[in-house]
This record gives sequence, structure tokens and C-alpha cells, in this order.
Amino acid sequence: MAEGDVGVCPQVFVVDSHPDFVSMPRKRDPLWGRVGQKFLLLLVALTMLGLVLQGFFIYVLHKKTEALSDSHHFYLNWSNPKTSGQQIANLMSQVGSKEINEIAIVRPQQIQERPFAHLMGSNSPVGENNVVQWIHNSGDAVTHNMGYDKGQLLVEKDGYYYLYSKVQLNAAVECSLILHKVMKNTSAYGESLELMRSKSFRCRHPKPTSKTSAGENMWNSFLAGIFHLQSGDKIFVTLENIQRMRPGPADNFMGAFMIFP
Repeated sequence: MAEGDVGVCPQVFVVDSHPDFVSMPRKRDPLWGRVGQKFLLLLVALTMLGLVLQGFFIYVLHKKTEALSDSHHFYLNWSNPKTSGQQIANLMSQVGSKEINEIAIVRPQQIQERPFAHLMGSNSPVGENNVVQWIHNSGDAVTHNMGYDKGQLLVEKDGYYYLYSKVQLNAAVECSLILHKVMKNTSAYGESLELMRSKSFRCRHPKPTSKTSAGENMWNSFLAGIFHLQSGDKIFVTLENIQRMRPGPADNFMGAFMIFP
């Protein structure tokens, strides 16, 4: 190459492999956003409403339970709490309601006015016409707004009563008929009415031999039910073969208590 020649520089091109660019955000659909917000607000509102209703129901239940507890406490302290007949009558204070699923609130005055009685077995239970005799004024026996006369419980106030009777007999004989009844005398009829009955014909197996004594074969009968009674009615218990009845207050008893009104 001649010295006079002028060299021509080659052209160089630089290519950037990572060009800068700005990404444009995608546009969200405004419809779904509004729907999501409304749904979330609805859930929050329902949750708050549920909490308010729950608190209200708990408050109402607490008030009703507190009122019932106060009434129950008054009744237990109204008379001797050790008396079993009065403990049975405690069931009266929880019967009846103005509305379904509503806790009944019985006023103390209503509790005192409701008649009840609990009679215990006598050591001399045999009466006329097989009428069982009872203890009515000592021990655990009690009567309230009800009378007693020669084995008969006297009703003084109209209403629905829960009646019950339990007897125990010695059936240790070859064969015997056991007939336990709860009867009612009322002025509307000229004869006694049968309210409840338990009938059983028992034969002992094996039969006692000459070398063995008859001993005891105790048999229990329990009757209970709800009946409408009127003032002046007389309730009593009859028992066939009453001589075989085992005397004593623990094995024999009878009672009644008003449940309505």
C-alpha cells in the first residue's frame, strides 16, 4: 500500500440484546371488582347480624333461667326440704307453659296453693273392704290442701292430678291372686270407680316341701297415672289378700299432686 493512501475505518454497529421497554398494566374488568366488594360486604354484614342475634338469645335464655331458678329456690325453702313428699311435689312447679319451647315460670303463690300428699305404709294396713290404711301425719308422710280419712285421700280442689301407689306382698304360697287397684269415690256416681289396676296370678316354683319352709317370695306392684279430680272426690287403694301385704313405710306408699292448673 502506498504511503499516500488514506485508510478508511470500517463502520461498527452495536446491537443491544436487552432493549429497555415499559410493560403496560393490563386493565381489570371493573364489573368483577364491584361484585367481589359487594359479596365481601354482604358476608361481613351477615356475620355481624349473627353475632347480634346470638347475644340477644343468650340474654333472653339467661333471664328466663334466672327467674326459674329463683322460683325453684323459693319452693325448696318454703317447707322442710328433708320431707320426701314435698320433694315429689317439686315437680309441680315445672309443669305447663304458655307457648311451646317457653320456660314456665310458676309464681310462689301458685306453688303454695297446689295440693299434694304423700302417704306412707302403716304397720296395721288392713282396713274394711280391703282398703289399705296409711300414715298421713308423721315421718315422711305429708298432706297439703288435701285431707285424709280411713285410708282415703280427700280432694279439695279441682284439677289434673298425678296419682301413684306402690305395695309389696309376700306371695310365698302355692298359688295366689294379687289384685292391686287405685279407686275413686265421687258424688256423681253411686259406686266406686276403678282408676288403675294391676292383676297377677302367681304360683311359686319350686313348691316348698315338708322339709323346707315357705319363707318369703316378695312381689311389688306400682301404679301411676294422671286423672282429672273434682272437689269432694276420695282416692283410695284396695288389695286382694291384703293380709299378705308386708307392713312398713319403706315398701308401701301412695300419693297425689296437682299438675294443672
